[in-house]
Amino acid sequence: MPQFQATSKVRNFETAPLTVPQAIVYENVPVVQISAPVQLKISKINVDTTIKAVGLTADGDMDIDENPKQAAWYMLGPKPGQEGSAVVAGHYGWKNGVASVFNDLHTLVAGDEISTLGEDGDILTFVVTRLVTYAPNQDATDVFKSDDGKAHLNLVTCQGSWNNSVRTYSERLVVFSDIIH
Repeated sequence: MPQFQATSKVRNFETAPLTVPQAIVYENVPVVQISAPVQLKISKINVDTTIKAVGLTADGDMDIDENPKQAAWYMLGPKPGQEGSAVVAGHYGWKNGVASVFNDLHTLVAGDEISTLGEDGDILTFVVTRLVTYAPNQDATDVFKSDDGKAHLNLVTCQGSWNNSVRTYSERLVVFSDIIH
């Protein structure tokens, strides 16, 4: 089962490293003509950022770009708009006086909209259904896996208190959203 893991990266911003076991690495994602996401917009919190495709780190965590202003899409899972749970992670915190991309993610509420732009120019819109807080080692299977036949977009970041000894935040925040048809 995937679990969040603490990280020992030395910086004053973090994201939610996610362990993704082989069982959740999608090998047979249904073929749907949807292009890879290249941009994420959340008007309510003034997010308008590029999306980088990422896989897994050597430790089995979901990788993320070092740029605190950029989002990262887990390319081993579904694309936003495909059946299942597409996952996009972003940093939380401050670096050199600049806020990270998902600093205000916690202010979203059910009904807020998130959109992605695909490399083909298609815009997909998702509506927030709920926000869930996880402990760093809590089971996170539901973040990566959905078998309800719908397209979901799940945004992941850190929140809570900074723990200097392990160089990460005390909680993980996941915003769950469903595609609007």
